[in-house]
Amino acid sequence: MFRIANTPLSPAELKPLLSDAHAGACVEFEGWVRNHNDGRAVLALDYEAFAPLAEKEGERILAEAKAKFEIREAVCVHRVGALAIGDLAVWVGVSAAHRGAAFDACRYIIDEAKARVPIWKKEHYADGSTEWVNCATRPSAES
Repeated sequence: MFRIANTPLSPAELKPLLSDAHAGACVEFEGWVRNHNDGRAVLALDYEAFAPLAEKEGERILAEAKAKFEIREAVCVHRVGALAIGDLAVWVGVSAAHRGAAFDACRYIIDEAKARVPIWKKEHYADGSTEWVNCATRPSAES
């Protein structure tokens, strides 16, 4: 399951989606909003996405991970909207029979999601400026 969420993420609520009696390993990744990027002080950020398209590409990534690695379940949820420093922006969870596959699949999912899912990030800097970052495919109309 890949989902775009406009409310805070709860790992405690997401982790049960990975439950499988055949799983002997669970790997989770949490991506948090940090207070800096490329040497600049960041105060907050905004994420935007066209959820139907983002979720479709995210589901492709999860299907690829299931085909490539011996995993039981995989979940990825990404926040959109205004986020503060320390907020949870993305959560990935993978269950597998063995830890190696779970680690490898979790890394694959977050790396591919960052590279391919159309989610756009606008950083708000301490100097009062803002900038869209890591979004070469972002539409030209800005909000």
